[in-house]
Amino acid sequence: MIARLRGVVLEKDAEGAVIDVQGVGYLVNFSTLALGKLPPEGQTVDVRVRTVVREDAFDLFGFLTRAEEELFLLLNGVSRVGPRMALGVLSGMEVPELVAALSRGEVARLAKIHGVGKKTAERLVLELKDKMKNVHLEAVSRGTAPIPVSGPQSDLVSALLNLGYKPPQAEKAAELATSRLGADASFQVLFREALKSLRAGA
Repeated sequence: MIARLRGVVLEKDAEGAVIDVQGVGYLVNFSTLALGKLPPEGQTVDVRVRTVVREDAFDLFGFLTRAEEELFLLLNGVSRVGPRMALGVLSGMEVPELVAALSRGEVARLAKIHGVGKKTAERLVLELKDKMKNVHLEAVSRGTAPIPVSGPQSDLVSALLNLGYKPPQAEKAAELATSRLGADASFQVLFREALKSLRAGA
């Protein structure tokens, strides 16, 4: 099983990246938040990886921190939550925020994450609330300090710049997405809206 990759970022898109390791290109799926933090194409990256094998697929899921990987495994272990949905949940909040929301049982906040909904949020809290103490103590506090909140628009601009867009393009797309959907929308939803406007030539 592939557990870690160190190589050069060849390509990035809205859902994943191709990492070249000594001439072999690995397609790795990342959360939207992690994808925005990857270095630009052509630069070296070191990521943790989980391999998910099914009858019809062999997928790699990448993580920038141990805490993110642990949360992915816990989320994927919840009934009716597969690896894609687990990655979607990680796309909706930074790791420290997600740990806090689950530990406090903030169903309404979790339900706002794209693709989650109230029933899934309730199930996540029911099955994971008590497990968050261990994640926070063993992973978040030791290796992942909370990331300062700089506002949805600046976070969007940063993520778009990392995908290779020019500053004026990224700023305009972030502003459009925020004005259309509101600053309360999740990062993932805003990010997708910004990409949509960029691809449409807005």
